[in-house]
Order: sequence, then C-alpha cells, then structure tokens
Amino acid sequence: FCTPCLQECLKPKKPVCGVCRSTLSPGSRALDLEKQIEMTETTCNGCNKKMYLSKMRSHAASCSKYQNYIMEGVKAVTKEPLHSTRNFPNRFTFPCPYCSEKNFDQEGLVEHCKTLHSMDAKQVVCPICASMPWGDPNYRSANFMEHLQRRHRFSYDTFVDYDADEDDMMAQVLMRSLRDK
Repeated sequence: FCTPCLQECLKPKKPVCGVCRSTLSPGSRALDLEKQIEMTETTCNGCNKKMYLSKMRSHAASCSKYQNYIMEGVKAVTKEPLHSTRNFPNRFTFPCPYCSEKNFDQEGLVEHCKTLHSMDAKQVVCPICASMPWGDPNYRSANFMEHLQRRHRFSYDTFVDYDADEDDMMAQVLMRSLRDK
C-alpha cells in the first residue's frame, strides 16, 4: 500500500484492514521477532561492514557503496531501448470505417457499427482485419456488418501469435490435431 492509503486505514478512530476493510482488533507487538532482528548480524552488500539487521535500514540510506550496489543491480535488469524500432500496427483500437469516430476496441467497434451503421450498404475495409499480418488493407467487404458478426466475435489476441509465421502456425495446428485425437 502507498503511505496515504495505509494511513487512511489506520486512523485511530476506526482502524481497518487495507484489503477487506474489516475492523482491526488491537494486536500485540511481535517481541520475539523484534528480538531476533536485534540479535541477527548481517553484512552490507556495498561496504561489507557488519551490523545487526535492526541497523541495516538506516545504514543503507547513508552508505554510498550500498547505493551503487543497488544501482548496478537496477542497470543489470533494465533493458536498453531498441535502437531499431519496428513499426507495429495498432491492434487494440480501431476507427469506424463509416464515420470519423476513432479509438474503438474490437468489441466497441462491433457494437458501434451494429447500433449506428447496420443499414449502411457502403463497401468498406475492415480496420481489424487490415491491422492483422494476413490482412489486406485494400480489401472492401461486400457485407461489412455480416463480416463483423461472423469474423469478430472474439479477440484474435487470445488465439494468435503475431510473431509466428504461417508455416510455424500450420505445424503447430497439425501437431495439436494429432495430439488431440
């Protein structure tokens, strides 16, 4: 929890659990755990100085070698941004092919078109299909409303690996069909 949220839960008038919001009953301090922290010795990973666990937090805040140790760990797990940015199509939001409205998710586009454009017979390009690796951005559907209801009942993200090529996908399908028999 962040400090303001935790403070709100622990207000003296009504202390409550941060998860379920039930009233907290007064508890007792874990004296055995406090004693163990006071008596357990450890070594700073920055300067190798020995100290008790109870002093480690204040030491770490002031030890520049420990700060460097932490920053080296952060650098080790932080990925450098890719210098060559690939041009990925937007497969999350789509414009309506009939009007100027934008930023529909797949379900929202289907609902929008069913509600506002169900009688529009104009041939349009399906923006969902056009964003797919196999999609043709020039293909105009003869009956876009039927196409939407048949082809876009589910999200492709659930079933498609966009990075796999067609041969890999076909091999996976064949292997699954043999295994499922």
